[in-house]
Amino acid sequence: MLINDEARRLLDVSDDVPIDMRSLPAFLADGDGRSADESADRSAEPSVKDEVRLTKDRVLVVNRAPVAVGQRMAADVVTIRDRTELQGALGELDSMKVFAESLRSQAHESANRLHTIVALVEMGRGDEAVRFATTQLELSQRLVDRLTAAVQEPALVALLLGKSAQAAERGIALTVTDDTHFDTTLDTTVGAEERDRDAGAVLTPTEMITVVGNLVDNAFDACDKDDPWVEVTVQQDDAALRIVVADSGAGMDEATFERARRRGYSTKEGGAEGRRGLGLALVSHVVERHGGQLTAEVTYGSVVSVTIERGAAQRRRS
Repeated sequence: MLINDEARRLLDVSDDVPIDMRSLPAFLADGDGRSADESADRSAEPSVKDEVRLTKDRVLVVNRAPVAVGQRMAADVVTIRDRTELQGALGELDSMKVFAESLRSQAHESANRLHTIVALVEMGRGDEAVRFATTQLELSQRLVDRLTAAVQEPALVALLLGKSAQAAERGIALTVTDDTHFDTTLDTTVGAEERDRDAGAVLTPTEMITVVGNLVDNAFDACDKDDPWVEVTVQQDDAALRIVVADSGAGMDEATFERARRRGYSTKEGGAEGRRGLGLALVSHVVERHGGQLTAEVTYGSVVSVTIERGAAQRRRS
């Protein structure tokens, strides 16, 4: 294998030691897991054009083309471009889109309620209009008060409120469980050095929106249309951040889940690999960057869990 200096930097390959083929990303191997050098006698394989692939630390755009010698496919030429910073900017833009969509859903719900109240007044049923308005206000305020008390991150509160409005609009029963508790205060029993390292939230607000927003969106799309429900639990304490999103869908088997988190695979109809289905892969990228774990199982529903221990990323790099 020949590899230039920029590719070494992007793939985090040291120039001081021989290349271990098993340590390279999967997109440098064939479908059977062999490297291009080990597969010189294979038949031609499809080219790869501008596909987004994720490593532990980077978002890369990959192109791959086979090279023929006579009638035989002898090797591959792979080019990679760094898209990490651009993907971060796109992630922030997606966050703003999430908020915009949430506000649109809330405005739609508010308009429906306002029209109902106006209609009741026009019909001369003022008492019913007051009762309806009061009930709706109490329900909304109750959710706001509960989330504000349990979650000390304003961006996450806003996201969950917006997702509640989206769920209501789509006829999905969204529940933020009573186990949700997001504590950003410091543990005063630990040393000053450890507090400085692990202070506050495990993820930044933007990262939190990326993780929770994409998991909830996936759950909305995957839940059973005959019994649509989604449950969200977010817990952060002195030890770790835990996010659990469950839905009524059938879930993914281990192989499908692995493809979804590594390659931007989409189970949606019409999904083009590399173009759609990046949600779970972006979640996986954030989780791995912080030394966390992303798992999926089917128990009382399809359950996807994120666990990130405080300081895990620093311990992994040390």
